[in-house]
Amino acid sequence: MDIGAVAAAVVELVVGLLTSSPSRATNRRSDFTAITERLDRALRDERTQRRVLTSYVIELWRWGGRVGPDTRPVRLRTRPPIST
Repeated sequence: MDIGAVAAAVVELVVGLLTSSPSRATNRRSDFTAITERLDRALRDERTQRRVLTSYVIELWRWGGRVGPDTRPVRLRTRPPIST
């Protein structure tokens, strides 16, 4: 085996380990930032959807109060009328 090749491989390995640490930390930080931004967007969208849904439910409840309980739904006839 060539000692020069082994020494070069060892130096390359050490340099690779030393330079990969900061970039890995930077990647983790950017991944964390991207994940938190995506979660913030999802939370903002969910809050908007809940606000809209709540307003529809409240409007339906108010409409039910205006209509009152004495109205009956329209019933469809099951049989045609008997002709005499």
